[in-house]
Amino acid sequence: MAISSVRARTTRLDLSTGTASERADTLAVEEPLQLEVDGEQLTVTMRTPGHDVELALGFLHAEGLLTSADDVVAMRHCTDVGPDGAPTYNLLQIGARPGSRLAGDRVARPFPTTSACGVCGSVSVEDVLSRAPAAPTGTDDVRVRAEVLAALPDALRAAQSTFERTGGLHAAGLFTADGDLLCVREDVGRHNAVDKVVGWALREGRLPLRADVLVVSGRASFELVQKAAMAGVPVLVAVSAPSSLAVSLARGAGMTLLGFVRPPRANVYAGEHRVDVAAGTGVGRPPTSVLT
Repeated sequence: MAISSVRARTTRLDLSTGTASERADTLAVEEPLQLEVDGEQLTVTMRTPGHDVELALGFLHAEGLLTSADDVVAMRHCTDVGPDGAPTYNLLQIGARPGSRLAGDRVARPFPTTSACGVCGSVSVEDVLSRAPAAPTGTDDVRVRAEVLAALPDALRAAQSTFERTGGLHAAGLFTADGDLLCVREDVGRHNAVDKVVGWALREGRLPLRADVLVVSGRASFELVQKAAMAGVPVLVAVSAPSSLAVSLARGAGMTLLGFVRPPRANVYAGEHRVDVAAGTGVGRPPTSVLT
């Protein structure tokens, strides 16, 4: 059973009075997860236990090693015993479908990762664009109303059950263009949370995510836009700032990227045509001088 939080004893200091008191606190769990494909180690990432199969599927999809859940014929945890004698579930064994890219292309690709880094095999905007599905165009392209965008951060926050206990996890949520929550996942690594959401969508047969909105609880870095682009996500919403490379990738991929989505305002850095802005909403035109 995956444990996402633990209790720990702490000493609380009151810095204004110089007093101290003991109390229990709840901490987010961070443990390594080793991925093995056909008996060979692929990578080790630090993550919050839970939804490990989705995490693995999302990671492999973002790296272009699988396009369908059918490329994986088996997945199972190999249990071990931790220092405290309790079982751990930190090794995930994956069986690749013979003839799939996962079975062949992984050999020459090392993937050292941590809970803070999601860019492993993809090292350039051009590399991602060459593998990401084409952005939707025309009358079937998704549009999101400003009032829906304004409600998304609070909707994501309300669904973060482990964050409520620990205050120490990132989150990613997949929403419809009308603001209905489809899936939310939490993790110590922001890229892990996105991988878990994409892995869920892969298992559900929903990829590419042409009509949905991905919301992340922190900043929009390159690796998050990478993963969203690979999943076909048209709209990425971040509560905090994007990086310059994230904006470049979003523009190149034809995505809509919003940052600082903190009602009543938001910045649109790319793809403003998908934002349905009504008068008086407080969501203005996107900045034109972010990148040139």
